[in-house]
Amino acid sequence: MALSGLDIYKLLQKSNCRKCGLPTCLAFAMQLAKKAVPIEKCPFISEEAKAILESQALPPVRPIVLGANETKFEIGNETVMFRHEEKFRNPPGIGFIIDDNLTDAQIKSKVDKIEQLEFVRVGQTLNVNLIALKQNKDPKRFIEAVGIVLAHTKKQIALISEDLTALKGAAEISKGRAPLIYCANEANYKEVGLIAKEYELPLVVLGRDFDILSRLTKELNALGVKNLILDTGLKPVTEKIWDLTQIRRQALKKTNRSLGYPTLAIVDNADPFDEAIEATAYIAKYAGMILIKGIESWELLSILTLRQNIYTDPQKPLQIDPKLYPIGKVNEKSPLLVTTNFSLSYFTVLGEVEASKIPSYILSVDTQGMSVLTAWAAEKFNAETITKSLETSGVKEIVKHKNLIIPGYVAMMSGDLEDQSGYKIIVGPKEAAGLPAFLKNLN
Repeated sequence: MALSGLDIYKLLQKSNCRKCGLPTCLAFAMQLAKKAVPIEKCPFISEEAKAILESQALPPVRPIVLGANETKFEIGNETVMFRHEEKFRNPPGIGFIIDDNLTDAQIKSKVDKIEQLEFVRVGQTLNVNLIALKQNKDPKRFIEAVGIVLAHTKKQIALISEDLTALKGAAEISKGRAPLIYCANEANYKEVGLIAKEYELPLVVLGRDFDILSRLTKELNALGVKNLILDTGLKPVTEKIWDLTQIRRQALKKTNRSLGYPTLAIVDNADPFDEAIEATAYIAKYAGMILIKGIESWELLSILTLRQNIYTDPQKPLQIDPKLYPIGKVNEKSPLLVTTNFSLSYFTVLGEVEASKIPSYILSVDTQGMSVLTAWAAEKFNAETITKSLETSGVKEIVKHKNLIIPGYVAMMSGDLEDQSGYKIIVGPKEAAGLPAFLKNLN
């Protein structure tokens, strides 16, 4: 819970020196509580008070930035238990585990395939975030395998090893990428923590229960290691989800700073279907990062699609630019369809128009990201807005006919739209799935 102005006032010197630019220390405390002034404005604040205030200013789940190049990403920084309360902020990182006991060619082949795993869905590019190297052989082989991965990808990497020599060597050759280290546990946290501190690397903390995790995070913080990710190890799915949920609850509801970090889940399941199901369960509840082994495109697409759906801001619908889109080798006689600028509506229509193989134009009307029926009910997809789009989109200079195809669900507006726009209104199918047959029989 954030400190009030009076709580902050109790931490100040109370000299009313005015060097902060405010008349009293109480006034400064009130402004600080509203985040209207920085802590540094007070020249006499003690280091202890400063540490308390800075700690309270952090979000309940600490944000952790992973990577050091154009593929870097952030996890954590979450503020709610449930998406409908506000939104989930940072999608969990998705990564693949590669064993170092594979041959050089096998490692390169896997990395190359991972690099190609990229999908475009409703206008957004979906891809994975990192590659994790797992040590199974000697330190020399582990470091060699890390070098192979570094040479063939720019993605963030993770180093999974219990061997301090292997970890330090791999951290040295990959320090420019700021790799994630896995992991610090009860037996090695001091040694691994010093490696993380030396190279300024994020670190996974492994503890089977919350007491162990809490104690380890405090010890690592004392060593100066702040960028931590929590893992309770391999467990049955129900137990793992319970762990992830309770860690999130402790951070958000109990303001437990020692557990206020993103979490990690490793999926160890040989069946790709079960692996995908388990991974998506952890996306929903509440992993900040998920590591899997399967690299089949169908499996990854299902995982990334769920991640995209859950981490879409419910207060800000996905939308595209409202304008005229040519589909295929269009000409001035090509059919003209109209829909909203809600991404799912547009891309559904787009897919069916492409399937018809009839070159067409799609006019996307600005409905603030609402779907057809929702926008019609809100009076954002009606005769007036469609007519305005026809006039401002340049349609009249590009399409020489005056036939406009509207969704069947809003057929009731056809008469009014015809009067206002001057176009002949053709009522299309209610569902986009009917467009291929409709367009083929249009003439």
